[in-house]
Amino acid sequence: MSQRSVRLTMREVDGLLTALILPVLIMLLFVYLFGGAIRTPTEQYVDYVLPGVLLMCTGFVSALTATSVTRDMQEGIVDRFRSMGVAGGSLLTGHVVSSMVRCGCASALMLATAFLIGFRPAADAAGWIAAAGVLMMFVWALSWLAAVFGLLARTPEGASGFSFVIMFLPYASSGFVPVESMPGWVRGFAANQPVTPVIETLRALLHGTPVGADGAAAVAWCAGVTVVSVALAAVLFRRRTA
Repeated sequence: MSQRSVRLTMREVDGLLTALILPVLIMLLFVYLFGGAIRTPTEQYVDYVLPGVLLMCTGFVSALTATSVTRDMQEGIVDRFRSMGVAGGSLLTGHVVSSMVRCGCASALMLATAFLIGFRPAADAAGWIAAAGVLMMFVWALSWLAAVFGLLARTPEGASGFSFVIMFLPYASSGFVPVESMPGWVRGFAANQPVTPVIETLRALLHGTPVGADGAAAVAWCAGVTVVSVALAAVLFRRRTA
């Protein structure tokens, strides 16, 4: 099922290219147009903004999972798989694993671009491994949430609206500007939404600084979203195929 989903992704060239190229353009836009006017704790703005753009990138790529699941539910391939004894969990897990492969490639592209424009992390090998683990936890949770949206939507176009929700969260977080610089009514939301602790954890790991309480909060958010999303996906899949 994972191999099938990866092959389907390779056929959707336009959506894949958009998900890969758009976050790179956003990072270049912020670094070169707005970076000089934004004060951050880091010496270079690219060092500050990269974790936020990474999460935005994974959001775009994970949104393809929602449209893929909806398309499968529409085209009747699910009934064929069930007649062959393929479990619904295997089908959905295949889409999620494919999403992680896509996000891994997109993240590598983002990091390569960041290094080209001056990103210089201070992380050691353990820090890189921990950062990759946190990012994969977030992608895993986000991909299962995308699968839920794919089961709820009735058309691929409706499922693609998932990307707008995910695109909004990194903006209303510490991804691009410090939370302390925001107005009070926005600051409360930005400081307590799930994306902010993940961004702060990635930023600390990449720069070799203490993670603090953000690490535990990031793991808790990712685990909670995963558990709830897997349970909802199981219920929705049974209802759609009953």
